[in-house]
Amino acid sequence: MAGTFSRTRISAHVRPEEQFVSETALDAGFFLRWMTAAAASVDREAARLTDLDSAIGDADHGSNLQRGFAAVVKVLEAEPPGTPGAVLTTAGRQLISTVGGASGPLYGTLLRRTGKQLGDADRVTADELRAALRAGVDAVAQLGGSAPGDATMLDALDPAVEALATSFRAAAEAAVQGAEATVPLQARKGRASYLGERSIGHQDPGATSSALLFSALAETAGEGAAR
Repeated sequence: MAGTFSRTRISAHVRPEEQFVSETALDAGFFLRWMTAAAASVDREAARLTDLDSAIGDADHGSNLQRGFAAVVKVLEAEPPGTPGAVLTTAGRQLISTVGGASGPLYGTLLRRTGKQLGDADRVTADELRAALRAGVDAVAQLGGSAPGDATMLDALDPAVEALATSFRAAAEAAVQGAEATVPLQARKGRASYLGERSIGHQDPGATSSALLFSALAETAGEGAAR
């Protein structure tokens, strides 16, 4: 599962962090490590995710994702895909088949569409990953009929993808900030929306788990988790 993660020579005309993101080559090993890191993060934070969900949902978000990402790692370790796109499409397919409720289809769609967008390339740049993630986030928005500001996972995903133009760390921090910004919002989609104004004051569990995904990405890239 080990792969290379190489940095190209930095131009004198571009800030180092910008050049790093745009031209860094990412292979299948990087994406395998990302999914493993995401699974570990979800496992550590499963109780917190469930606590958040207990206030406005079914109290199963943490346990569902924990089971789903454990299954993802098992499948990827058994037969590691050879390209970045195949890693993500395999992970997405496994989440859809394993995770119940809305989380499975939403996360599965995110990863599958991102993987499909990456195609069959052996290596992709971070810019290409960002474009693919944008396609994945757009697919999630279409599937859920939601938009940023509805107190959903999009409130973390959308700013994270935009911030990825700067660095992996910036993307992770934007996702965390986006998740925290759901606290004063009234939920307009999902089970939490049934609560109306009573959903205000609670951090969205889907946005929180989305932040974990981007924090794992930053860790995998060697930039550290979001603060």
